[in-house]
Amino acid sequence: MTTTTTELQLTFKSSAGKKKNLNFASALPNLTADQVKAAASAIAGEKLFVKEGEILYDAPLSAKYIERNVTTVFDDSNH
Repeated sequence: MTTTTTELQLTFKSSAGKKKNLNFASALPNLTADQVKAAASAIAGEKLFVKEGEILYDAPLSAKYIERNVTTVFDDSNH
């Protein structure tokens, strides 16, 4: 059995200049670039995520959908 999952990954630059990812496992599929840019800008604008004085998601850099296929070879977990 194969299952496919899709998540939206936003990449930001932190206030210290580091790249930070924020993943959304339940994002709507097929969002437009404008919709995602607006959401990423809103997240960055709130400055909510701070660790030791560093704003983790300070400026949006990119966004991508990541698709994963998982194929079960065997599963005896219900026995």
